[in-house]
Amino acid sequence: MPDTYVILFLVLLLAVIATYLVPSGSFEREVVDEVERVVPGTYTTVEGNPTGFMDIFLALQTGMIESAGLIFLVLFAGGAFEVVERSGAIKGGILRAVNKTQGKEFWLIAVVSVLFALGGAVGAVANSVIPFVAIGVIIARALKLDAIVAVAITFGATFAGFNVGFLNPYTVGIAQSIADIPLFSGMLLRLIAFVVIVGSTILYTWGYAKKVLNDPSKSLIGVLEADEPSNDNLSAPFTGRHKIILSFVGISLLFFIFATIQYEWTIDHMAAFFIIIGLVSGVIAGMNYNKLAVTFLEGCQKLVYGALIIGVARAILIVMENAAILDTFVHALSVPLEGLSPVFAALGMFVANGAMNFLVPSGSGQAMIAMPILSPLADMIGVTRQVAVQAYQFGDGFTNSIFPTSGPLMASLAVAGVSWMKWAKWMLPLLLIWTVIAIVMLVIAVMIGWGPV
Repeated sequence: MPDTYVILFLVLLLAVIATYLVPSGSFEREVVDEVERVVPGTYTTVEGNPTGFMDIFLALQTGMIESAGLIFLVLFAGGAFEVVERSGAIKGGILRAVNKTQGKEFWLIAVVSVLFALGGAVGAVANSVIPFVAIGVIIARALKLDAIVAVAITFGATFAGFNVGFLNPYTVGIAQSIADIPLFSGMLLRLIAFVVIVGSTILYTWGYAKKVLNDPSKSLIGVLEADEPSNDNLSAPFTGRHKIILSFVGISLLFFIFATIQYEWTIDHMAAFFIIIGLVSGVIAGMNYNKLAVTFLEGCQKLVYGALIIGVARAILIVMENAAILDTFVHALSVPLEGLSPVFAALGMFVANGAMNFLVPSGSGQAMIAMPILSPLADMIGVTRQVAVQAYQFGDGFTNSIFPTSGPLMASLAVAGVSWMKWAKWMLPLLLIWTVIAIVMLVIAVMIGWGPV
């Protein structure tokens, strides 16, 4: 598969070509509750402005500038989580939970899965889950299970939490910022969805694990032999400092939720807050000033690839906005959806985002492309923007667990030595369960008019 940047640049070129072929037009807009919304039925054609050669590269530069707040949010979050991870607090906490639940197979799988799911839901663990898959392999070998379980309780659980992303700055945070709704609003319904999706994931994983425990021949790939030569080590220090660091990070994230409600904090506040989290965590961990600075910057460096995708995706929209064809696409999409009920329109958004994720597997990049279209589209078809955000989140999150274009998935499978075909066979029933849960949630959300609160 071409690299994500290559795909996005090809989409940018298609958008440039479209500026010469697609008629320009615009909707009237009005401000309702301090949010600018599209007025349905007001689409009119306007004079076009096709994109020139130099405009293509100016759009890339402008995209980076206009997305600077979101880009630095991703970079600073990466820096903060790198400091926390390098302190040993995350690994120590996970292995302490593993040791506490040894001999109780169900609770071991459940506890490890919940920890990784929480990491995915708050954005602390997503692409960075890959090295933790090796710990999953050690756990699976100790339980005489197979490598599919190893991937399921680490990567699978992480993306079960990522599916909802109730406090994920890279996906829900960016999408809500673009949709112009309060940051991390709608938390209660997302928490309910998180519990249901993660719970079903644990039960599905345990059902397979129990079957393999009772009859190893039921494994899709063969169990891991406990007497294989290895450097298995399920011990790691979990000191008082580690406990303080994890407690501080948890309290900080809870405080940020409070601040977004009480003080109307924004994406910029969150980016700044991650600097504080990284600095304080490093001090608690006992890092000297040089190590703290280098560690934070190394964390930023790891996310440069994903962060700059936001600017490239923004360039596509800049080309469409400058040529006044973005509203034309919104109008074209709204025509077939106007005949549908809001429920089916919301489900259509969900399916469309899932399909888009095959080509654009970056959650933040997809948010930058999809939400400027979905937000006005939601206004026109009678769906709240909160519903549109979650339709995007489900569409992006679910398919990360099965599409071979997902880098973290393929890397995790490589670490565990699982073929994609075997994983897909195991994952498909769970993906269908997730989809049913998503449909039920979106239907309820539309029916209750799920708004910013």
